[in-house]
Amino acid sequence: MTDKTRAGALILVAVLQVVAGFVGGAGLWGESVGVVANSYPTLLLPSGAAFTIWSLIYVGFGALAVRQALPRQRVRDVHQRTGWWLVGAGVLNASWILLFTNRLLLPAQFVIVALLVCLLGAALRLQPAEGWLDRLLLHIPVMVYLGWVAVATVAGAATTAAAYDAAPGTAAAIVALLLTGLLAALAVLRLPAVAGFASAVCWALAWIAANSTTTWVLVAALVAIGTVACGFVVRIDRPGKSTVAWG
Repeated sequence: MTDKTRAGALILVAVLQVVAGFVGGAGLWGESVGVVANSYPTLLLPSGAAFTIWSLIYVGFGALAVRQALPRQRVRDVHQRTGWWLVGAGVLNASWILLFTNRLLLPAQFVIVALLVCLLGAALRLQPAEGWLDRLLLHIPVMVYLGWVAVATVAGAATTAAAYDAAPGTAAAIVALLLTGLLAALAVLRLPAVAGFASAVCWALAWIAANSTTTWVLVAALVAIGTVACGFVVRIDRPGKSTVAWG
């Protein structure tokens, strides 16, 4: 019964995230996410095209949820270990959207930090994949989600600061980007299935660079990308590259 409850809850939050994303994107509850974000421009705001990654995240999360609900899957230890962490992530993501679109930015920032913690909890509980279906329908979705939210948390902190007339200046933005790149690279050296995580982090940083009008912020974003890429190369330079990269 516990396995069925967990599996059902994960399917429910997969749907909830999509509904909340549609509501937040269209501005059906408060204003749209894009309108609110652009109301508080910062040097760490990614270009709008960056957010298309949510489509990939939602599709991956939905596929993960459906698969883990299958009778043979829901009793597996890896789903038992990660399932409730992912349920928490889904609830927190939907909550963040509703808070952010109503300009409750400070509570929204606490929620996205909690979302990051839940995704990290799930990532650390992943086990070696039993074939490519595990990789495609568990490891990659979780790690892409984690990588994107890791950078979104930093960008969100800058937006929240801007809402309180404390937007980070050029120096602070440079430091934030370099620290983000360094911490992400250190995570790459420790986390499982690092290809999905590293790709999502670099995607987010690349769109921050593309949106930058300040040369040194652009350079810092590119250095951060290079740092993550170097961490990835170092991590997979060992036997079992495929397992390290994809789970």
